[in-house]
Amino acid sequence: MSPTLKRILIVDDAATVRMYLRSILEGAGYAVEEAINGIEALEKALTLPFDLYLVDVIMPKQDGYGFLRELRRQDIPQAPAVMITTEAESRDQARAFESGANSYMVKPIKPEELLAHCRLLLNAPGDSP
Repeated sequence: MSPTLKRILIVDDAATVRMYLRSILEGAGYAVEEAINGIEALEKALTLPFDLYLVDVIMPKQDGYGFLRELRRQDIPQAPAVMITTEAESRDQARAFESGANSYMVKPIKPEELLAHCRLLLNAPGDSP
């Protein structure tokens, strides 16, 4: 295990989804925090940026699109984000990428697919300028 655990923020209003994703990620050795909407997620990201964000689309107060747009405007180290949603249409995927997502997954999420996305995004060489 690396000396510093990669920090992942799960942003989803459903407690069961957060618990499911947390169990997969912690089991793989990641440090996990949670937020129930985009506003709470942004507050956490501004306090101490994360290495990866897993973001639901449909949430109260601020949805995943709004969170990613606001996050990308901040002058903080930027990390990749995976949009995880039930919205499976191509226009939803396009909107996610326009908002700042780096990857897109449709629920239900299989553990091995989630970890493959995480490993790919967390181990990508270099940061974008």
